[in-house]
Amino acid sequence: MKRLDEIFDVWYGVNLELVNCEQIENGIPFVSRQSVNNGISGYVKPIDIVPNPAHSLSIAGSGSVLSTFYHDYEYYSGRDVYIAKPKQNLSKEQMLYYAYVIENNKYRFNYGRQANKTLKSILIPDILEIPKFVNQISVSDYKFEQESILNKKLELHTDNWNWFRYDEIFDIRKGFYNKKPDENEKGEIPFIGATDSNNGITSFHDLETIENSSKTGEGNNADIKEKIFKPNCITVSNNGSIGYAFYQPQEFTCTHDVNPLYLKNKELNIYIAIFLCTLIEMEKYRWAYGRKWRPARMPSSLIKLPITQGNIPDWQFMEDYVKSLNYSKELTN
Repeated sequence: MKRLDEIFDVWYGVNLELVNCEQIENGIPFVSRQSVNNGISGYVKPIDIVPNPAHSLSIAGSGSVLSTFYHDYEYYSGRDVYIAKPKQNLSKEQMLYYAYVIENNKYRFNYGRQANKTLKSILIPDILEIPKFVNQISVSDYKFEQESILNKKLELHTDNWNWFRYDEIFDIRKGFYNKKPDENEKGEIPFIGATDSNNGITSFHDLETIENSSKTGEGNNADIKEKIFKPNCITVSNNGSIGYAFYQPQEFTCTHDVNPLYLKNKELNIYIAIFLCTLIEMEKYRWAYGRKWRPARMPSSLIKLPITQGNIPDWQFMEDYVKSLNYSKELTN
């Protein structure tokens, strides 16, 4: 085992604020302290600052602590994102392995404990100790279907989009539990919590346990209809990992730190949901530093959407755009 800084040169990233950057299509990736989307929270116009180098790892020092991603391209980064560049020649597969190894130390930094001061001293295997299979695999070995559903490419032209209040687009519901019911490994009903990963699922439960549980763990119970939410909606965290949005294809129960959103005047599907989730998550920076996105605030929030000539959200374009992307054949509604 060796210290991280014996194998990598480690330094603090360029430390920009996404809100102060101009977001554009096909811009330079902006990496922040999140645990999804390879850390990318947007694409921005180049500025007079040298970006972080390609063939490096980004490591979150706080927030989603020790979320680690490999980048084979140049990128900007936000607050508390560290960069690790190998001191010796490493393949892409070896870099991916190291990203996995580093991130598996994140349990040491739970409950608000940051990794900023101790990051460089994390112990990781020396390159000579990496299992032989790492050098034998290839990223191309993963047999995901790269083809899109639509055999054409659609472009985004946001100049023609319009802003809508959330309550014009969504029926905004309140979550339920302050204290979630007892877990059941064999349960089939997911519990959606205020998390940034695993589609929001933090545990599974059975219907009987949910029916017998109460909002706070004590006192009078509520009707089962208040606890079970219908599928085909988007859940958005209003506390904790604020602003993370996930499509829910099956019925679920959830914490009061989650807002279930149901489309008005349109049936939601997975393709439209992915389009909307991406836009919702781009706004999460507005709710940092303890500012909660409760149902009382969400109705007046704004979302910018593509429109038809009648200033109506262009749902068909949203669906077709996602279907035009690579890997869309992997999606199931």
